[in-house]
Amino acid sequence: MSGRIVHGGGIGAAAALYGGQPGDWLDLSTGLNPCPPGLPDIPVRIWHRLPDQDLLNETRRAARAFYGSGDILPLPVPGTQSVIQLLPRLAAREKPAAILSPTYGEYGRVLSANGFAVDAVATLDDVDPSSGLVVVVNPNNPTGRLHAPGDLLSLADRLAGQGGFLVVDEAFGDCTPETSLAGAVATRPNLIVFRSFGKFFGLAGLRLGFVIATDDILQRFSDWLGPWAVSGPALSVAADLLSAAPQPLRRIIAERRAGLGQVLDRAGLNVEGGTSLFALVTDPCAAELHTHLCRAHILTRKFDYAPTWLRFGLAPDTASDERLAAALATWRER
Repeated sequence: MSGRIVHGGGIGAAAALYGGQPGDWLDLSTGLNPCPPGLPDIPVRIWHRLPDQDLLNETRRAARAFYGSGDILPLPVPGTQSVIQLLPRLAAREKPAAILSPTYGEYGRVLSANGFAVDAVATLDDVDPSSGLVVVVNPNNPTGRLHAPGDLLSLADRLAGQGGFLVVDEAFGDCTPETSLAGAVATRPNLIVFRSFGKFFGLAGLRLGFVIATDDILQRFSDWLGPWAVSGPALSVAADLLSAAPQPLRRIIAERRAGLGQVLDRAGLNVEGGTSLFALVTDPCAAELHTHLCRAHILTRKFDYAPTWLRFGLAPDTASDERLAAALATWRER
């Protein structure tokens, strides 16, 4: 698990292999909102100065309201990947770590590379309660599996008796706020929730995420990241967008997800799972379909550990839906 993980994206590499200019490709390989909101104005002083405490506090308050974390002020971090890298500092290496699998590969890679014995478990019941760290991505990437909040809280309580932490990664949870555990963190010191800013808002390049946990855990993460971990412009954009009503973005995402679903259904593809931001297709010829779409300058996400899977992200408009539909039609006609 210590090798490099292949992620979505990589339009430049795909264009170099299959031709065309990167800007002409349709990138469906990442689970991002393809219709991001307009960027708010950023005052010149924010570009000119190091991020100050007032701006940090404003962003944390906006995140608290948006994520519903009660008395907990979420900690901004430079993307959740940055704190995944820090998890080995949090847990005891002499205890095993458990990851609900298959899921986002960086958790297993980071923990294994730092000397942890990692159990890839299929269900919550399979988790060894003596585990020092358990990771659940909820909703899951790439299957879309969703665990009920009560089941996850029961797991947190079982782990707490032996000093174990439960990390719940809610990167794809912004369209299903009723499933979030953000509001339960204050009463469970061993529960840590990760949230991604870039996926729902379609601004992955901002490199911003949030950690929701009790103050002592947040202080540890903050100390490990060091001062000014998140840029002033990123904090400013987040403070503004997190303060706006989320319903318009949720409606746009729902429309785009419905459009994708219709295209895949018309093509006769088997959608096995997914979230509001992507669909997971199973097909015995998934690798060949991936290549076929690349030749049409459409990039999807394939999986080396699951050769029958192909993940489709959302297209930005109906014209792009039809572009995908046309490419899939030629696939069926071959």
